[in-house]
Amino acid sequence: MRRNPERRQALIDAAIEVLAKEGARGLTFRAVDAEAAVPPGTASNYFANRDDLFTQVGGRIYERLLPDEATMSRGREGVQDETRYAELMHELVDRISAFNSGYLALLELRLESTRRPELRAVLTKRIREDIDANIAYHAASGLPGDSTSVLLLYLALNWLIVERLTLPDIFTEQEVRELVETAVRRALNA
Repeated sequence: MRRNPERRQALIDAAIEVLAKEGARGLTFRAVDAEAAVPPGTASNYFANRDDLFTQVGGRIYERLLPDEATMSRGREGVQDETRYAELMHELVDRISAFNSGYLALLELRLESTRRPELRAVLTKRIREDIDANIAYHAASGLPGDSTSVLLLYLALNWLIVERLTLPDIFTEQEVRELVETAVRRALNA
């Protein structure tokens, strides 16, 4: 197994793009090599098999979906009220939608995880960590609502993002804005 971490990361990022474009069936070492513009056989030198590639991609997608420190700092500024909460949720929906290939690849991975126990374990662990981090951030932020509010928004906004990426003509940008604000208001007042 090769040990060049930059090359491994580039191959994993290429695999994300292949998953988004071709789906799980299209995720082959050959396709990853082509997407990464590396010589044929390169990916097979970095990953033991497709299961290994799937699990590596499962971890990497979340690294790329996380907000950067500047975004996190901005989230802690100002009055922590319902309006601020809605602004944060708009930022979240926009940020994740901007990495559309990553989110589409994640949907492919979720489906594939029903057939690959190792991938299911990676995604379950990673997504649980993300949910717990969101609940902890919320508890420390002073934002209104409780952990149930966080979970309700997590579930509602994830599906809104799916709609936005897979069927982009279902809702206008104005409707997306209104739905996010309504979801926040109702989650906080439930």
